[in-house]
Amino acid sequence: MGKILLVEDDESFGYILKEYLEINDYTVTLATNGEDGLNTFKRNSYDLCLLDVMMPLKDGFTLAKEIRDADPDIPFMFLTAKALKVDKLKGFRLGCDDYIVKPIDEELLIARIKALIRRSSAENESTIKNCNYQIGKYHFDFSNQALSLNGKTNRLTEKEARLLQLLCESKQAILDRNKALKSVWGQSDFFNRKSMDVFIHKLRQYLKDDPSVQIVNVHGKGFILEEK
Repeated sequence: MGKILLVEDDESFGYILKEYLEINDYTVTLATNGEDGLNTFKRNSYDLCLLDVMMPLKDGFTLAKEIRDADPDIPFMFLTAKALKVDKLKGFRLGCDDYIVKPIDEELLIARIKALIRRSSAENESTIKNCNYQIGKYHFDFSNQALSLNGKTNRLTEKEARLLQLLCESKQAILDRNKALKSVWGQSDFFNRKSMDVFIHKLRQYLKDDPSVQIVNVHGKGFILEEK
């Protein structure tokens, strides 16, 4: 039903909640501090993040900001004992989709998780259905994995098409490397990073006949699809 990153420093509560979520058919990764939570998030792809706030090494609010910087679209909610209004407002200002105060009602939590993942999936589907893009003089038909110029068409692989779509969706702005890796390859590791560099080179070759179009590497961050 979905992959969840749970970041909770109370190991007993964390393991109990992890087992409960897994009984309800979710795949759950548990991290026990904010630093491990961020590193785990960067290596893998998730549908939802559940974050405690009071944690060692990196608190949940800081972690949430860094997760959102890495992937602006990932839904997340706080599960915390911090019940003050000021804390709730801070959580929502950081972009959380929900804020649940402990002790939690497990059935209500599952209902909220289902609603969040369903909404996020619908938004992603809507993005994918936007199938046609103009890239300089090129026409890109994502659904048919076709890139055309002056009657000549290149058929792209599934990964090439998805990567090019992500570049189109963030045209003239940075496509975060980790976000692209997790969206196309499922996780960010050394071998997938090398693979993505090869795919970027292939896309540059496909687009070389229009000099107004280029894919620019932003060192340490990602790529920009530019049109002059």
